[in-house]
Parts: sequence; C-alpha cells; structure tokens
Amino acid sequence: MDTHRFTGRTAVVTGAGSGIGRATALRLAGEGAAVVVADRSARRLEALVADEPRLPLFPVLADLTEQDAVSRVLAATEGRLDVLVNTAGTMDRFESVAEVDDATWDRVFAVNVGSVMRLTRAAIPLLRASGRGAIVNVASEASLRGSAAGAAYTASQHAVAGLTKSTALMHAADGIRTNAVAPGATDTGIEAPMDSDLLPGRMAGLLRNVPYTATAEQVAAVIVFLASDDASNVNGVILPSDGGWSAV
Repeated sequence: MDTHRFTGRTAVVTGAGSGIGRATALRLAGEGAAVVVADRSARRLEALVADEPRLPLFPVLADLTEQDAVSRVLAATEGRLDVLVNTAGTMDRFESVAEVDDATWDRVFAVNVGSVMRLTRAAIPLLRASGRGAIVNVASEASLRGSAAGAAYTASQHAVAGLTKSTALMHAADGIRTNAVAPGATDTGIEAPMDSDLLPGRMAGLLRNVPYTATAEQVAAVIVFLASDDASNVNGVILPSDGGWSAV
C-alpha cells in the first residue's frame, strides 16, 4: 500500500475526537496529509493530539451546527483544502415517527444534515481550487433502507445520501468527487445500546451470520480509499462498509 497518498494535501475531518473520525484523521495524517481535526469536545481533541504528537494534526474546537464554527474550521486550513470528511453525527432513541418529538428531530437533523451542508457549502471554493477535491460523508446502512434505528436518525441518513449524490452531480465539473460510506454497527461510542430484542426476530437471526460490530479503523480505511486518487473514477457512490448488514 502507498503510505504517501496524501503527502502535500490538506484535509478536514469532523467528529475527529473519537470513533470513525479519529481513526480517519490518524490514517490521513499517517499517509502524509495535514489534517484539521474538528470536534465539539476539547477533552477529546486534547487527547488526540497528545496521543499522536508527531502527526500533523491541527485541532479546532467547533460545534458545526453554528456557522461561526464552520468559518473557524476552514480558516485553519490556511486557504488550502483537498479532502473534506464529514463524520460528526448523533443518534436518537430508536423512536418511531409516532414517538419522536420536535426537539429530537431538529437536533438530529441539525447535527447529521445541517452541519454537513454548511461545511460542504463553505468548502466548495477551496476544494474547487485544489483541482482534485474529495468529499466523503459518513452516512449509515440506515441510509439504504428502512431502519429500526429511529425515525429521525434514519431520515437524516437518507438526507445525507441525497446531499452526497446532489453534490457529486453538481460539482463534478469543478473537479470535486463526493461519496459516502455507509457503516453498520461500529465501535465508535455514538450508538445507543443495541439489543437483539429491539430487532424483529428474523433480522436478529440473520445478523448472527454477519459481523455485528466493526472497528472504526475498518470504516476509516474505506473513507480514506474514497478520498484518495485510487478512487479517482468513483463519484456519487454510497458505499456500504457494514459487514453484510445491508444484505439482510
């Protein structure tokens, strides 16, 4: 494997303080990128930088539901951006549409969709100037079908998939590729407790035959592939990295 695929490039990774975002930031930096790592937790950012002092990681404390935070993140790139990875996300409480309240719905959409839209919108001029910009959004296997993961979360992930495809179509001429990864259960800290009693009996039985929980590093490997020139002919794809969940 070429371990220098991102030498000389600048990346932004959101939700970089933990889970998939952290693993992706470390993988990109390890392959040569200067990585602006954004998270709303100062403690997580401090731990990330302290754990990897030799890597080019540039922390920005940011709640990306706020436009000022988006501006701070992009200012940290110093005018150069080649890769944007949107991993920041949240889940609801597995509530159906009959149960979800407005506050939960609005919060989930603000984080999972609004932050992706705002950062992508602001990053387009920098990615266009790169000449080979790449955006990778982290959606979910819930973006591919109906899901027991809650009405707000599932609807927000379908929105991320739609935003990904729209961006891919409308900005391909700018030299920007936009794709998404759709993980299944991943050891990230974001998931609510996953009890098989919450799932229909047939699905729970089938899931025994596929890997139940991936590592963040497994998903990060797919993200970094999509961001790299190895995927130069891949655009507008929602790529499952779910161990077979989406086949159930």
